[in-house]
Amino acid sequence: MSVRSGWLPHVDQLTKLQARRIALGAQGFTDRAHSAPSMRTLERTVQRTGVLQVDSVNVLQRAHYMPLYSRMGPYDVDLLRRAQSGTARRPRRLVEYWAHVQALMPVELWPLMRHRMEKYRAERGKWGFAATDPGLEPRVLAAVRDRGPVTARDLEEEFSTGPRSREHWGWNWSEARKVLDYLFLVGDVAVAGRTSQFEVVYDLTERVLPAAVLDAPTPTPQEAVTELVRRAARSHGVASGACLADYYRLRLQPAPGKASTKVAIDQLVEDGELVPVRVQGWKPQAYLHRDARLPRRVGARALLSPFDPVVWQRARAEALFDFFYRIEIYVPREQRLHGYYVLPFLLGDRLVGRVDLKADRAARALLVPGAFVEPGAPPETVEELAAELRRLAGWLGLDDVVVGRGSGASGDLLQALGEALER
Repeated sequence: MSVRSGWLPHVDQLTKLQARRIALGAQGFTDRAHSAPSMRTLERTVQRTGVLQVDSVNVLQRAHYMPLYSRMGPYDVDLLRRAQSGTARRPRRLVEYWAHVQALMPVELWPLMRHRMEKYRAERGKWGFAATDPGLEPRVLAAVRDRGPVTARDLEEEFSTGPRSREHWGWNWSEARKVLDYLFLVGDVAVAGRTSQFEVVYDLTERVLPAAVLDAPTPTPQEAVTELVRRAARSHGVASGACLADYYRLRLQPAPGKASTKVAIDQLVEDGELVPVRVQGWKPQAYLHRDARLPRRVGARALLSPFDPVVWQRARAEALFDFFYRIEIYVPREQRLHGYYVLPFLLGDRLVGRVDLKADRAARALLVPGAFVEPGAPPETVEELAAELRRLAGWLGLDDVVVGRGSGASGDLLQALGEALER
C-alpha cells in the first residue's frame, strides 16, 4: 500500500525512508522551532523523548542537556534546572529515576515505576547497591529525614564501617552511598538535585515529589508496563517489539507471573493504538503508533549525543540509518575507530557523519580531534557541519572551533571541515 505524507490510518508496510522520517518526527525533529526556547518548548521536547538519560561524562556537555539542544537549538540550561527543582507555585516537572537507565523523567511516571521499586526491594543486594549491614538502612533514612537534602559525602564519615570494597563495579562506593542508592532504587528517597560536582543530592521522596504524584494510585505491574510501552511507541513512531521494550528497559517476552512488553503490545494492537506493519529491510515485526505522522521532509541539522534516544539502541540506529555506531569511551585509545566522545551528525533525515568532540573550557575552544563522513553524504555536509559546530560552541560559551590538532587527530573530513570553518 502506498503511503502519503501526513496521517497514516491504514498502512501495512513502510519503506526505510518512511520509517526514518516517522521516527525523527516522533522524536521532535519536525517541530516548529521557537526563536527563544521556553519552558513550554522544553516540556514539548520531553513529551517527545519521554526521558533524558543522565551520565557523568562531561568531556563535552552532560548527557541530559544534549537531546534538548539537538531539538530546541541553543537554550538557557537554567530551564532544565528549574524543571528539576520546582517551587510551591510551580511543582517539579522532572525527576531522576532508573527509567531507561538513570534518567530524568516526567514526575507523572513515578507511579509507573513503583513495580520496579518493589522488584529492587525484593532483590535487595543482588546488584551490589545495598550495604553489607542491613541495620544501616533505617539509620541512614533517619539521617536524611532529620537533616534534609544530603549527599553521600555528607554521611560518609558517620556511616563508614571500614575500608571501601573493591569487589564489584561499585568498588569505590562508601557504605553511605550504597545505602542511599538502595533507598533511591526502592523509592524511599529521591534525587532532589545535584551539586556543581555532579554529586547526587538525596531527600525523602515526599519532600521531592508533588503531592498529586505521591497520592496517585499504583497501577498493576502489567498496567504500568502497558502504559510505558504506549509512551515508548509514541516516542518511536514506528518500532519493533525489542525497540519498545528497550525504551524503558522492560521484559519483552511473557514469563509466569511477570508483566511483559509482548502482552502490552498485543493489548495495544487489539485496542487499535498500535498497527502492525512491515518495514523494508527489517526482519522483526514492526508496530506503528496510530498518532504517528509521516513528514513530507525533515529539515534537521543536529549533533546527537551518544545517549540520544535516536541512537541509544545501536541496532535500531543501524536498521533505520544504515549507521554502525559504538561509543568508544572504554576502548583503549589505540583501538578506537573514531574517537573518545563521538557524536553522529544528523542532516535532513540522514546520519551523514560523525565527529569526536571535546570542550576545552580553559582555552574556551571546541576541539574536533576527529571528523568522518558517511558514504553518500550530500555535498553540503561539510558546510552544514561547520555551521553546527559554530552554533554548538556558542551555546557552550566557547569562542573558537579547533579542528584536527594533536597526534591523535583523524578522519577523512578533517581538512575540508577546517577549511570550511576558516571560510
